[in-house]
Amino acid sequence: MSQPSRYGVGGDGTVGPAGTETAIRLLQHGDITVEGRLVAATNATLYCSVTHEDLRANCVYKPVSGERPLWDFPDGTLAGREVAAYVISEQMGWHIVPPTVHRDGPFGPGMVQLWIEHDIEADLLALSRGDDPAVRRMAVFDAVVNNADRKIGHLLPTTAGHVYGCDHGVCFSHEYKLRTVLWQWRGKNLTPEAVEALQKLRRAFGRDGLAATLSGLLSHQEIDATRDRVELMLKHRIHPYPPEDWPAIPWPPL
Repeated sequence: MSQPSRYGVGGDGTVGPAGTETAIRLLQHGDITVEGRLVAATNATLYCSVTHEDLRANCVYKPVSGERPLWDFPDGTLAGREVAAYVISEQMGWHIVPPTVHRDGPFGPGMVQLWIEHDIEADLLALSRGDDPAVRRMAVFDAVVNNADRKIGHLLPTTAGHVYGCDHGVCFSHEYKLRTVLWQWRGKNLTPEAVEALQKLRRAFGRDGLAATLSGLLSHQEIDATRDRVELMLKHRIHPYPPEDWPAIPWPPL
């Protein structure tokens, strides 16, 4: 029998030209084999391989059963929030979140996400403090999904210059909880590219298709709050300011 081909991540770390459709099919229907555990993660995070027909890739699997209860997010919802972040990323056209699905796995239902081979030589501290357009897109995306935990280590730059983001389990609260290391653009005008991406989201919400997709992943209140954040950003067209009653930077920031 021939060995499965390596799908999805090229030498530069980006998802390959076969497209996200193939990645999603592989993640959704492939056989998952647990290879190890990422012990630094707060919740159970397993490094796995996934194989389907002649395709193979590495992935991250976070079972719902391994989620630690949080005081400010409903139990058992973190995996769905990770998938919702992927949906928003795709609707914006920025492909910030690696292909992600919600499915059953070796330890029950959970989130399965394509593993990204990031540039291990990149200076993440400098990247998080600079003015890289790819990181600025991340800041806009985080404002939309209300990311409460954008750490430096959640940036995954590739050698091609694309920057992915990971760990979006504590996003989409209906309360303003934006907590990030990317505040260098606060109060600055959104770029035309960002405005265009937000307008894409507005149109997607207007067609009801996006809200229907998110309804299986988030509460109706959280979906409405996401739509409201998009409208607010389009109205003012600036990067948001830190919250006044919530820590602005996650701890630890790395």
